[in-house]
Amino acid sequence: VKIAVSSSDELIRLDLFLSQRLVQFSRTNIQKMISNQSIKVNGEWTKKNSALNYGDIIEIDLTNKNNLEKTSLEKWKYPLDVLYKDKDFAIINKPRGVIVHPAKGNYNQTLVNILLDTFEQDFESSVDPLRPGIVHRLDKDTTGVMIIPFSEYSHWKIAEQFQNRTIQKEYIAITWGLWDKNEGIIENVLNRNKKNPIKFEVSNTGKNALSEFKLVKAGRYLSAVKFFPKTGRTHQIRVHCKESGYPIFGDDLYNGGIKKSKEYAKEIQLQLNNYYSMIEGFCLHAHSIEFNHPSTNKRVQFKIDPDKNFQTIYQDILDEKI
Repeated sequence: VKIAVSSSDELIRLDLFLSQRLVQFSRTNIQKMISNQSIKVNGEWTKKNSALNYGDIIEIDLTNKNNLEKTSLEKWKYPLDVLYKDKDFAIINKPRGVIVHPAKGNYNQTLVNILLDTFEQDFESSVDPLRPGIVHRLDKDTTGVMIIPFSEYSHWKIAEQFQNRTIQKEYIAITWGLWDKNEGIIENVLNRNKKNPIKFEVSNTGKNALSEFKLVKAGRYLSAVKFFPKTGRTHQIRVHCKESGYPIFGDDLYNGGIKKSKEYAKEIQLQLNNYYSMIEGFCLHAHSIEFNHPSTNKRVQFKIDPDKNFQTIYQDILDEKI
């Protein structure tokens, strides 16, 4: 098995990175695999605490008899919305509330498990058996367009475009507050929060994050905004909204939860609470993606509209009902 290190995983130590990816193994077992020389980084043996760099290639020998037996990932039958499919890739609408790949505590109800069931006959044998079809990620509660490559070749052709930033993405967000600019650029440096590693924050050290935005409509209490991320940092748009003073509606992690409704009159609180219960998460949707087809190299674009509840809130903003 080969795994490429993405920009969002840079500087994580090897054993921690693999414990997040190889969820069938305990961290102790992974450390044993490293000491047994079952794992190479860029073709060389390394130590468990080695820091990874963007673009590193990790090779894992799962046939070494000195390692504990691996358990296979289970399929999960789930009604997946498939917008497009050919021999190279599929375009799907990632459902809300589903994490992309298995992690500690959730091995069997992830997008990977859904993909194993939906596209079992489409994946070539060369794809990563632990993360089939995963070339980019969306957060658990983010819905929308995702590319699912079926072969190692398609994976690398698409991954190369992400690395070179030639893939164009558009997101739609519903945020708290009334934006004071119609359009602009948000750029800063993001890093993990030391007290809460799940969370990201603006920092003096870390990775550059750049998003362009365009205000669609400022309602009375909520706004509809389009984002065009030029980098692909974890939680990038969510942090950019929070740091701008307009957190994404429903985003508890970044100060956008329903508690914020207490700042408004009671009749408005009721309406906001109703929206919150409709969404069951936060309001961020990957609306479109544009890239070069891995086989033909022709430019292709795919769009997926948000779900009905998201669209209801969005339309109420346009109609100045909220």
